[in-house]
Amino acid sequence: MSNCCTTDGSCHTPAESKTTYKVDGVGSAHCQGVVAKAVGGLDEVAAVEVEIGTGLVTVTTAAEPDEALDALIAKTVDEAGYNFAGRLAA
Repeated sequence: MSNCCTTDGSCHTPAESKTTYKVDGVGSAHCQGVVAKAVGGLDEVAAVEVEIGTGLVTVTTAAEPDEALDALIAKTVDEAGYNFAGRLAA
């Protein structure tokens, strides 16, 4: 049996955090790709999923997101030509 934990129960891998943001204007596969590439290119982002139509952008990061990351994602989305509508409540 293998897992990330040692025999004393401690784990050495960082916990991942998933956060969902709302982006207006994601109405096609092209838009989905642009937003995914822009946000996914950020060093802090491990993975990103973008839903066409709803504009929900789920971002996986190694740590809990903070206001600085929210601002960075907002700026990145804006520079990609889309409207950042904020983080959804958990």
